[in-house]
Amino acid sequence: MRIGVLYSRIRRDEKLLLSELRDRGHDVEKIDVRRERFGLESTTANVGDLDLVVDRCLSTSRSLYATQFLDSYGVPVVNGPETGDVCADKAKNSLALAEADIPTPATEVTFTKEAAMESIEEFGYPCVLKPVVGSWGRLMAKIDTRSAAEAILEHKETLGHYEHKVFYVQEFVDKPGRDVRVLAVDGEPIAAMTRSSDHWLTNAAKGGETKSFDLDDRALELVDRASEAVGGGMLGVDLMEVGGTDSGEYTVHEVNHTVEFKALDEASEVDVPAKVVDWLESKAEQASDAAEAQV
Repeated sequence: MRIGVLYSRIRRDEKLLLSELRDRGHDVEKIDVRRERFGLESTTANVGDLDLVVDRCLSTSRSLYATQFLDSYGVPVVNGPETGDVCADKAKNSLALAEADIPTPATEVTFTKEAAMESIEEFGYPCVLKPVVGSWGRLMAKIDTRSAAEAILEHKETLGHYEHKVFYVQEFVDKPGRDVRVLAVDGEPIAAMTRSSDHWLTNAAKGGETKSFDLDDRALELVDRASEAVGGGMLGVDLMEVGGTDSGEYTVHEVNHTVEFKALDEASEVDVPAKVVDWLESKAEQASDAAEAQV
């Protein structure tokens, strides 16, 4: 098969993926979005005979636009632009989860700092203020006092970018010092891990300690439903345990569409890149069968 890898930087995750693809004898076309041009009818990227393109762009904006153009050319791409559009925006993400009746933290969005302050006061302290677009726990704030809220809102209002004028306020979930990251493909988990830290942010990118995690039936159900809610694909589904580690109850706080998996590969006994490529091969075959059926 000829598999395209859409990227803006080759990280360890992409190296693991490229190595597995090549070890299986697949012809890999690396597509650096920083160098290509995307027109309304064609692109400078060599995508004409690709069986599938996998989006691994580090930049959210590049990911969203490049996948839309590839999709318009009829090139099979995962994750598709619809899934990316929902997952890249925390407000859209929360709406999709809520509309599918999936437990997710209470959230409000406002467009002025005055309205944001009303939301914060109603949630009470602590609560959380997040950027609508972003990853790795950056620019997230746990707000413990009114004076902290006033200062953070003032900073956001003066930062300039329009996304900082969208105030995404969320309840603070008292998780047991960890959250759960699940890598799933079309709702089927490949592997899962906990990310633990003394800090309220437990992201692996923030130094959270990772450990393999066995999903129970409730978690499996929520991963499947959350995946379907955002459009399916290869996703990182993030859950928090509500009521302690033995409660068996979870809230899904986010679904990620360009998910990293190097930490999960290290924490789990599962060969994560191999499982990812298994899925990519199946998606390429499905795309080929669909194309033949249209001829």
